[in-house]
Amino acid sequence: MNRFYYLCEHIYYRQKMVQIQFPDGAVRSYEKGITALGIAKSISEGLAKKVLAASVNGEVYDATRPIQQDSALKLLTWDDADGKNTFWHSSAHLLAEAVEMQFPGAKFWVGPALEKGFYYDIDLGDKTIKEEDVLSLEKKMNELAKQSNAYIRKEMSKAEAIAYFTEKKDEYKLDLLSGLEDGSITFYTQGAFTDLCRGPHIPNTGFIKAIKITNIAGAFWKGDEKNKMLTRVYGITFPNQKELDEYLLLLEEAKKRDHRKLGKELGIYTMDDDVGPGLPLWMPNGTIIIEELENLAKQTEEAAGYKRVVTPHIAKESMYIKSGHLPYYQDSMFPPMELDGTKYYLKAMNCPHHHKIFEAEPKSYKDMPLRLAEYGTCYRYEQSGELFGLMRVRCLHMNDAHIYCTKEQFAQEFRAVNEMYLKYFKIFGIDKYVMRLSLHDPKKLGQKYINEPELWLETEAMVRAVLIETGTPFVEVQDEGAFYGPKIDVQIWSIIGREFTLATNQVDFAQGKRFNLSFTNKDNEPETPLIIHRAPLGTHERFIGFLLEHYAGKFPVWLAPMQVKILPISDKFMPYAATVLAQFKKAGVRVEIDDRNEKIGKKIRDTEIMKVPYMLVIGEKEVAENKLSVRRQGKGDMGMLDTAAFLAQVVEEIAERRAPAE
Repeated sequence: MNRFYYLCEHIYYRQKMVQIQFPDGAVRSYEKGITALGIAKSISEGLAKKVLAASVNGEVYDATRPIQQDSALKLLTWDDADGKNTFWHSSAHLLAEAVEMQFPGAKFWVGPALEKGFYYDIDLGDKTIKEEDVLSLEKKMNELAKQSNAYIRKEMSKAEAIAYFTEKKDEYKLDLLSGLEDGSITFYTQGAFTDLCRGPHIPNTGFIKAIKITNIAGAFWKGDEKNKMLTRVYGITFPNQKELDEYLLLLEEAKKRDHRKLGKELGIYTMDDDVGPGLPLWMPNGTIIIEELENLAKQTEEAAGYKRVVTPHIAKESMYIKSGHLPYYQDSMFPPMELDGTKYYLKAMNCPHHHKIFEAEPKSYKDMPLRLAEYGTCYRYEQSGELFGLMRVRCLHMNDAHIYCTKEQFAQEFRAVNEMYLKYFKIFGIDKYVMRLSLHDPKKLGQKYINEPELWLETEAMVRAVLIETGTPFVEVQDEGAFYGPKIDVQIWSIIGREFTLATNQVDFAQGKRFNLSFTNKDNEPETPLIIHRAPLGTHERFIGFLLEHYAGKFPVWLAPMQVKILPISDKFMPYAATVLAQFKKAGVRVEIDDRNEKIGKKIRDTEIMKVPYMLVIGEKEVAENKLSVRRQGKGDMGMLDTAAFLAQVVEEIAERRAPAE
C-alpha cells in the first residue's frame, strides 16, 4: 500500500513539475507554469535584473511567459543577439505608445527590430512629425519607460482580433490579420498601448534607460510604390546612457563616411533624374577605381585559370524561362520589350548566357573544370523605396564567374573560391567577416526552391563540409538559398563596425539539367556538370560604396583616383614641376600639377579635402637640391626626399597594392 501511495505521489509530483535543462547541461525541477524570470530569480536577483527574454526549446519567449513543459532553457540578456532584438522590438512599442499620445488617431503598420535599433511605420493622416516633435516624443518615451509598465501577452481568436481592429477602423492591422491563422494570434499591451504582435517582449519598460529617435523617413506601405506613403520613425535604445553616447559618436563618424556624401565630394559618381533612379553615372575618378578593381580581378582570375567572356545586355524570354529565372525572379526584372513578335528582357543575371557559352562546343572531362569569368552588366528592378546610393541600384557591374566541374572536383573548386575571398580581404584591409551558409526551406520546395529534396540535402552537406575542413567561420541561415541551390553570402564589416553583404558563392544543381549541359566523362558517357556561381568582389557599385565608407574616402595609393599632386609655390617653379610630372607619369603614376594662382596653404588644404595620398610641394629649396617636400594624406610633412628614391617608393607601394597603414 505504501508503495502504491508513493507511486501516486510521484506521478502527481511529475505532473506538477517541469524539468529545465540549462546550457551547461544541468537539469533542475520547477513547478509547471514557472517563468524564465522566476527561474532567474531562483538563481540570483542580480541575474533576474539582466534577463530580457528566454530561449525555450529554441524559440524566443517573453521572460514572463509560463513554461508548461520540459524544456531546454537559455536566459537572454543584453549580451545576446536575441536579447537585443527583443529589447529593440519592445522599444518600438514604446515609441508607438508615445506617438499615439502625441498624435491621436495614428495607425500603425509594423515595428520590427533592426540590426541596430528599430523603426515603426505609421499613418499619421494629414499630420507630420516636425523637428520639435522629435524632442517631445523622446521626452514622452522616457516618461513612459520610467513607469516600468509590464508588457502583457494575451492570446486572441481571429474573430475577436478582427472585431477589435474593425471597430478601430484600422485597415493596416486587418491586412496583417488576413494572413494569420486562428490560434496563432496574440496581442501585447503596455501602459495605454495595445498592438497585434507575436512578441516576444522584455518584462517591462523600465529596462529601457536611454532613448534616441535617429531619423524620420517615408516608406510605402508594404514597400510598394503604388501604395500610400507612411511615416517611418527610426530609433535606438540602450539599457544605459553610456552605450547610447558611444553609439551616437559612432553614428557621427558613420555620417562622415557616408558613401553618398563622399561619392559626391570626391567626384566618384552622380545620379540624374533624366537618366533615372538607381542608375549611377560613373565620373572619371570613379571610373579609375572601377578599372583598378577590374585589373585586380582579371590578374587574380587569370592566375587561377579562368577564361574571360563577354555577353549581351539583353536576351529572349525563352532563355529565362528555360533557366527558371523568369518564374522565380520576374518581379526583380525590368518589363520586357517586344521586337518582331518576340519578347526580350534586360539581363538581370549572367548565368544563362554563360551556360550557352559552355553549350556551344563539345566538352570532355579533360576540359573540366571550366571557369568562365565576366564583369557583366546586369539590370534589376529594385523598388524605388529600396534604392540607396550605390548599395541598392538598378544597373550593376558584377564580378561574376561560373565554374563547371565534376562532383569530385567540387570541394577543391569551392575551397579555391573561398581562398580568393581571403586574399581580397587582406588586400583591402578587411579584418572581420563571416560566411553565411544560406539553406532551403523544405516546406517551400516547388514554390521558392527547385523541387529536388535529395539534391538540396546533398549539396548543402558538400558546402558545409568544405567550410568545416578549411576552418572558415560561418553561420547557417534557413530559407535564404538561391532557387537552384545553397549559397554562401559573404558578410564583411567596415573599420567602424558597419556590416555589409559583399558577395556570394552559390552551388547550382539545377541549371545544368535545364540547359542539357553535359561533358563526356572517362567512361565515354555524358555527365551533367555541377555549377558554382561566384562573385568575390560583388558589384562595382556595392563594393565601391563599401570602400568609400571603409577608407573614409582615403583610398590606398594603388586605388586612389589621383595618387600624387604636385604643388608649386609659384609659377617660377613650374618648369621643375613639369619635369617631376613627366618622371612620375612615365612610371605609370596618376599625377597632376596644381597650377592655380593660389597660396600654397590653400593648395594643400584643397588637396587634403580631395584625399590625394601624396602632395609634392616645390619651392626654391627643392629646385636647388633637386628634391621634393613630401606630405602624406592625414599624416602631414614627411620632409625632403630624393625624387628618384621617393618615386621608386610610390611605384612599389602601387605594385604591391598595399592597404593603408592607418
